[in-house]
Formats: sequence, C-alpha cells, structure tokens
Amino acid sequence: MFSSLTPLDWKRRAVKYYPEKTAVIDGEKRFTYKEFGERSDQLSVALHVAGIRAGDHIAVMMPNTHYMLECFYGICQLGATMVPLNYRLSAEDLEYIINHSDSKMLIVDEEFSGPIEEIEDKLSLEQIVIVSVAEQKTSLKGVDYEAFLQHAPESTAPPEVEIDENQLLTLNYTSGTTSKPKGVMLNHRSNYLNSANFMYHLGVSHDDVYLHTLPMFHANGWGGVWAITAAGATHVCLRKVDPSLILSLFERENISLLCGAPTVINMLVNDPKAKETEIKTRPRMATAGAPPAAALIQKAQETLGLNMIHVYGLTETSPFILYCEWKKELDSKSADEQAAIKARQGIELAFNGETKVVHPDGEEVAWDGKELGEIITRGNVVMDGYYKDPEKTEAAIREGWFYTGDLAVTHPDGYIEIRDRAKDLIISGGENISSTEVEGVLYKHPDVLEVAVIAIPDDKWGETPKATIVLHANANVSEEEIISYCRSEMAHFKAPREVEFVESLPKTATGKLQKYRLREMHWGGPKKVN
Repeated sequence: MFSSLTPLDWKRRAVKYYPEKTAVIDGEKRFTYKEFGERSDQLSVALHVAGIRAGDHIAVMMPNTHYMLECFYGICQLGATMVPLNYRLSAEDLEYIINHSDSKMLIVDEEFSGPIEEIEDKLSLEQIVIVSVAEQKTSLKGVDYEAFLQHAPESTAPPEVEIDENQLLTLNYTSGTTSKPKGVMLNHRSNYLNSANFMYHLGVSHDDVYLHTLPMFHANGWGGVWAITAAGATHVCLRKVDPSLILSLFERENISLLCGAPTVINMLVNDPKAKETEIKTRPRMATAGAPPAAALIQKAQETLGLNMIHVYGLTETSPFILYCEWKKELDSKSADEQAAIKARQGIELAFNGETKVVHPDGEEVAWDGKELGEIITRGNVVMDGYYKDPEKTEAAIREGWFYTGDLAVTHPDGYIEIRDRAKDLIISGGENISSTEVEGVLYKHPDVLEVAVIAIPDDKWGETPKATIVLHANANVSEEEIISYCRSEMAHFKAPREVEFVESLPKTATGKLQKYRLREMHWGGPKKVN
C-alpha cells in the first residue's frame, strides 16, 4: 500500500476535483485545471516522442509564465529531471550549467535567448525548444514550443512512469560567487514535504489567488509551483517584477498571497502608486532571501496592509527550514515590537526536520539571544548533495547536518535570528559587527531607500563598516549626517566609517544583494572569512 511522496500527484488531484476552476492566469490568458492538465500532459507526450525518458535532464530558462508552470509538471511526470535556469546569468555561467547538468534539451523563452545564441555551438544539447514572444526574434536553431506540442499524437495519454520518491525531481543551481555554480539535487520527497510546509504555514487554501512575484526558477518558487496546485488555488503569472503592475494586480485579480525578497517589498512600498492603492484583500506576503529590516516590515504592513510572514531557508534545503510563527499573545505588543519579532527567522516548520544554532564544536548555543553560532539543519528537506561534486557535498554536510554558513542567535523562546552570513560579518578591532544590524538602523532613516553594509580594510582596526546607500528621489543628506545618525542609534564602533551614495545596488534575479561585488572593489577579490 506504499505510495511515493511526489508533488506531481497534486496535479492529478486538482484536475479530478477542480476541472473548471481557474488554475492559471497569465496576462489575458486563462486556463482551467482541466486545460492546464491537458497542456502539461501534451508536453509530456511530445517530450516522449522526442526521445526523453526517465532520468534525462531538461534545462528550462523562462520567466514566470504558464509555459514555465507546464514544464514543472510536463517534464517531471515523465520521471525526467527539470533544471531551472536563472535567465540573468552570464553566457559563461549558462554554458557551464547546461553542460555540467547533462541536459539533453533546452526550453527557452525567446526574450532571454541572447546569451544562448552566444554559446549555442558549445552546448551538448540534442534539441532546443523556443517559446515565441511577440516582437522578439532569435537566431537559435530550434522548434517553436506550440509546434513542438503538436508532435504529441491527439488524445494520447502520457506514459505511466513509476516514481521513486528518492529520485531526482529538480536540479537547481546556486549562483556562483567565488566558484562555479553548484547543482543542488532535490528529490520528489523533499519537494513534497517542503511544499506541505508552504501550504500549512502560509495558510494556503482553495480560494487563494497566488501572485508569482518570486522567480519560479529560484528553488522552484520556494515550492509555490506545487503547493498552489495542491490546494486547487489559482496561479497568477508575472513576467517581470513591476511594482505598479503588481499593485494593479492586487486589485484586479484579488491577490491574497505572494512571496518575495525584501527588495521586492521595498519596491512596492516606495512605488508612487502605493499611496493611492487600497488593497482590500490584505494579502499575506512571505519574505526571505535576506534578513528583512524590522522598519521595512512595519512599513509594508502600515502602508499596504500586507500581512508579513518571515520564512528562512536555502536552495539546499528545498528551501524552507524556519518560519516566524505568529502567536495571538503578540498582538498586544506595539507596532515596533511586532515588526522586530517578525524580522526574526523563527522556529522549525512542521515537516522539515531539526534546525539549531551551534558553536564551532557542535554544541548548541544558549537560548539567550546573545551567543552567536552557525545555523545547521537535518531532516526531510535537505538536498541529496551537489551534482557531480562529492568534495563540496562533504564540506557542506558533516555528520548528518547541513551547515548553512549563516550566523545567528537563539532567543529564550527558541526563535532563531540571523545576525549575518559568515562572509558578511564585520570584525573590527576584535569586535563582531552585524552588517544586517547596521542596515536595520539605516532603513529607519527617512532618506534611505536601499542600503548594503560591508567590511572594508582599515590599517588600525583590520576592517570597518562601510554603507552603500540608494537615496529616495530628491533626498538631500550628506555622508557626515548619515554617520552621525548611526552613532546616535547604536554603539559608535558599529557605525559606518564611510558612506557611498549610488543609483542602484547589485542584486541577483531574486532580489538578493550581491555584497561580494561591493567587497571586491575594496579587497581586490573575495574577502577571507575568519
């Protein structure tokens, strides 16, 4: 009576019970669950006709469209493995990933085909399938996606494939900073249980309308590509993050749930339309990717009425391992206190396993909110390892625990709060300075739109904090005023010694700050981690 845990079974359930329910909204396009199921099945048959079999790898590079959703189901229900690609990577990184992943086929959106055109002759692919986009033209040698679907004989059902819950479902590559990208092997079981966490802890229900602001290629949309289907809720696709469009969609489509990095929150609350938009649905928004400042959470709740939910994880953990559980007793606290609590990463989710903060010797830190250690985890959602890289796998998973590289404290109630990435911690004159703490103070300044704090070399102290700031339009504040403000809000040794004003900060496609690019300007390469 054993049945393998796989999120693919949720499509079967949704089609069975909600055939006429709207499954996917993509601009002017609407698909019911029956129609979405038929298109996904048609893709499976077309892939099978093209020679794709269980165990084969297929790379997919697309924005958040119905085509991308179809790929997650159409590819994986064949027993094949999907390799989601970050469409903002360089041609060099894409060449490495596609070849390293042993992908037989690439399905690519025409808008993002430029880098592939540069490396087409260097790729070990058997076929390229192209999603055509109006006013876009590519020189790639491939077949159109809709024409490819017609390779499927009419009314032919996908081949029945026996799924082992421990087999590879997706191969998700992390962005390379100081080394080549690493392929994170996530199986059916880990994706299933992570998505169960997504459903339970984000309160996903049948009537939810979910906006895909988070790139689907990023840890499979944190599991949203599966969890929304499981509940029979509605997927709303978003080709690119446009804050004005997002605010319009809140009203037009009655959005009730979304996910995104703190950068996306910042874009929303600072968009001119935010002041004139009344969001009646009061959407729940899960945020992760970087520790969000309490001031930013408070602003999102007060300005837009968003109900903020802080989650934490990594691609290597499918990704959720912590969430900031909200208790009714916390409602009586002030808005400032509530925002500070919501900025914590929180406690273990129901289905992921065990997570704790430990000293270098493996002993757990005291639950005092002061002792600093590294977050480690083990259990149902941890990756199988890095693809074809046993050395890096062994370095990351030690004695059954995955070491995250994130430094944190544990509060008396068990809530974990990140202080910094190990590589981002600033050690000045022997004192530890959390870059996220300094950023949290700066986000309270009325003229600061975005900020990144890094360590820079210092002859006397070894290294000191520097703040790189994007100001609000028409703001007029000096470096001296910013430094003085920080000193009035925190210990003087934590305040930045230098401030640089810029027009934008370097970010990944998911909105994470790329602090290593700022550091390299001062250190001439990666800063050594103590």
